[in-house]
Amino acid sequence: MAVQQTQALPPQYVEDLQKDLGTQLTALTAAPLATDKFAPKVAGQDQAQKDAYTMATTQGQGIGAFQPYITQAGAYSGPTGYQPFMSPYQQDVIDATLAEYDTQAAAGLAGIGQQAAMSGNLGGGREGVLRAQYQNKSDMNRALLQSGLLQQGFTQANQLANQAFGQQQALAQQVPGLYGQDIGTLGSAGAIQQAQEQAQLDATREQNRLRAYEPYERLGFQQTGVASIASGAPGQYQSMVTPNPTPLQNALGIAGVAGGLMTGYGDYLRGSKGIA
Repeated sequence: MAVQQTQALPPQYVEDLQKDLGTQLTALTAAPLATDKFAPKVAGQDQAQKDAYTMATTQGQGIGAFQPYITQAGAYSGPTGYQPFMSPYQQDVIDATLAEYDTQAAAGLAGIGQQAAMSGNLGGGREGVLRAQYQNKSDMNRALLQSGLLQQGFTQANQLANQAFGQQQALAQQVPGLYGQDIGTLGSAGAIQQAQEQAQLDATREQNRLRAYEPYERLGFQQTGVASIASGAPGQYQSMVTPNPTPLQNALGIAGVAGGLMTGYGDYLRGSKGIA
């Protein structure tokens, strides 16, 4: 006895839509996605950041910025540290002062002679004793005057050396800090520019990604519509594009769409032809 088989075929326009969907799916998935167009990229250092790094690692600026001032401070210490601060006019002052002193001392000796002449002892032993005593005292006072002038010059020079030593130490502390401020300012300004460039790279990447996935998005929407028409029930389409997916998520999303399209298409064909 002949077996009669009845098939419930879909309308022709549904089959046409399904065939067109399968053709598009095959063509779309035949070529791999150019993922390099939306691969993550990291913005390079801004020039200000490079300058900050150069300054921070340059000897005498970021590294060892204090050294010249410490070296100079060392020159102002020790037994000869006062010498650069000795007045170049000190000897002139001493010479002029002693010359005036000698003039006054000579006048004193002349006074002794006059007194001896008036007392009738000119050229006598008493005059000689007075002259010797006066000369000894005058020489002693002259030596004390000269040593006092030298000591005064040394004291002043030593004070200036100590002052300069402290100034160099202060600079050794302040200069690295000032360099650090410049380095920090350059680094911060460069970071702002780098962030801006990174945002532009991310925006371009997202634009390329959306452009690359647009055909898959459109095909998924079409697949939902075809399935809805074939089944007579309204379909709901959920977009597969989410903000900034990882490359792995992208790959899984593509595989899921393609697998869903093929599974749904195969299930429909089996059901429409009565095949279990």
